[in-house]
Amino acid sequence: MFDSGTTWRLYENGAGLRFDFNSEMLGPHPYKRLFIDAQFSSAILQMSRECSERIPQVGEPMGYPLDELLIMHRLTQERAIELHSCGIVGPGGVGNLFVGHSGAGKSTTTRLWMEHGGTEVLSDDRMIVREHAGQVLMYGTPWHGEAEFASPASARLKRIFILEQGLGNRPYRLSPMQAVAELFARSFVPFYEPKYVDAALDFLQVLTESVPCYRYVFEPNQAAVERVLNFSD
Repeated sequence: MFDSGTTWRLYENGAGLRFDFNSEMLGPHPYKRLFIDAQFSSAILQMSRECSERIPQVGEPMGYPLDELLIMHRLTQERAIELHSCGIVGPGGVGNLFVGHSGAGKSTTTRLWMEHGGTEVLSDDRMIVREHAGQVLMYGTPWHGEAEFASPASARLKRIFILEQGLGNRPYRLSPMQAVAELFARSFVPFYEPKYVDAALDFLQVLTESVPCYRYVFEPNQAAVERVLNFSD
């Protein structure tokens, strides 16, 4: 069904799925294999004893990328999604999500906010956004970026900013349709399965109608932080 080109392949397995995890230094056979049902609620994980004895690091059952793959697929069963973003909780518990491709400035944004003080970083690279009890919340994840911030905490999400480095610190309001397109391009979704893609788009539609989304053209200085802190919708 899918080949990542580096570390894992996905196959149909009856009513469920099979993930094979490979490494060039371990030879042609998988060092780890996961059989899982279609709902991502029950699974069997097999580990290669030979590979684990040769290279102990691969003996970690839930090691990357399996941990993230399980979460990413499970989120398709719920009203939630993983986004390439950094999550900042500012004064008063206000949650701002800064979304961007690699190189857009997520780690830079994280450092600027930490220098400002009075903030909590949930992650500098990958965040989970979900609907819970009538609110939209953002959650930190274990998968950090260059700034190496990762937290299991959560916060209510107030605004979303699509990062773009440039002159000035200017936020531009996006329509829900524009915001869905921008967020989908920066999301972690199993693109090889149409039902997963549909679920992600449905949730993003709900998300962008509930939380204001902006394109944020910013300069990497403290003025970029002040602009957000003093911003009103």
